[in-house]
Amino acid sequence: MQSYFHLLLHSIPMTFATETSLREFISGNNLFTTSLYKQITTNHHGNFLVSPLSVEIILALTHSGAKDATAEEIRTALHLPNSQEKIEAAIQTLQPLLKKNDLYTLQSANKIYIKNSFQIRDGFRKSATVFDSELENIDFGQSNAAASTMNDWVENRTNHKIKNLINGEDLGDHTRAVLINALYFKANWSTTFETSRTTKEDFYKLGTEKVQVDTMHDTLYRNYYESQELGAKFIEIPFEGNEVVFTVVLPNERNGLSVLETQLEKIFPVPSYTWEKVRIALPKFKITSTIDLKTILQTLGINKVFKGEDADLSGIAGNKGDLVVDQIQQKSFIDVNESGVEATAATYYRFVHQSDSLSPEAPPKDFIADHPFIFYIKVKDVVIFSGRVVDPSQ
Repeated sequence: MQSYFHLLLHSIPMTFATETSLREFISGNNLFTTSLYKQITTNHHGNFLVSPLSVEIILALTHSGAKDATAEEIRTALHLPNSQEKIEAAIQTLQPLLKKNDLYTLQSANKIYIKNSFQIRDGFRKSATVFDSELENIDFGQSNAAASTMNDWVENRTNHKIKNLINGEDLGDHTRAVLINALYFKANWSTTFETSRTTKEDFYKLGTEKVQVDTMHDTLYRNYYESQELGAKFIEIPFEGNEVVFTVVLPNERNGLSVLETQLEKIFPVPSYTWEKVRIALPKFKITSTIDLKTILQTLGINKVFKGEDADLSGIAGNKGDLVVDQIQQKSFIDVNESGVEATAATYYRFVHQSDSLSPEAPPKDFIADHPFIFYIKVKDVVIFSGRVVDPSQ
């Protein structure tokens, strides 16, 4: 009999080794964000939001209990550092940033629900501590009650924005464990948009159709970059404290998003910004996304963890082939308005038993986001959310 595991996707002084590990994690995060975004666009043709970091955290935790080729597939697809020690060093460096503070709220919470009497290895329990993950026994046989308990936990840690992540019908006596990551972010802009300047403006969707949407306006100095190669403009809009930034990448052409998305590997690394006075027009928008990640991850090369006897998760429990991942899903939400941004994601994974200086004054640059664009949110250069807006009115 095999076990399936459900995985749910929703500064400290650094030694040189830790700093190197963090740089490797950041580089890998940009690469994984690119790969993940590309795969999502094959089936999602409108607005979407995804949290690459939430996926990385939960899979990195799973990696700590994976062995040999199973671990290698996860590490390669996620572009993680090449050892568990480096992965854990990077996570430990990021953890202080993923906690509530006075300037913004950025919280990452991990939870492992384990079937009553199912024994998790001590080594994996130790790794769970590194990931600041709670462990709790639960009766999966009482499937609806178990789902309710887990959904309440997710809802409480995402400010009630992510609801009903887990369906009781997916649980049962065959379920051995469920891993969940809930990521929540809320912050005010460093300079808020004045509501009195928000007006109804045309937004040109893909094709010739246009819609009227509430559009925020301001003129101020920001990190700004124009890429002739990409045919696009970049702008960074910082949040209070300036540790977290909201980046918008706008193609020059109204129908230029599809071409821009063929060059994603050049989108997420930090470009050569200059400090410019910019006239900004940005639509308000909300996005709610549900993304089934199993097929996407398989396409990216993670296969063994889903396959019966090939799955080696014996570092978590049992022997090779005893534990198999059979479900991985993420729900996410974002609200962009005059005050700032609220965004959240929850990812789950299930195991079951199977068989600054100013330049001289110049005319402001124009950054008028009146057609589809890419956006992402970074903390310390790590992409925590990314997505695109095709129709802000949806």
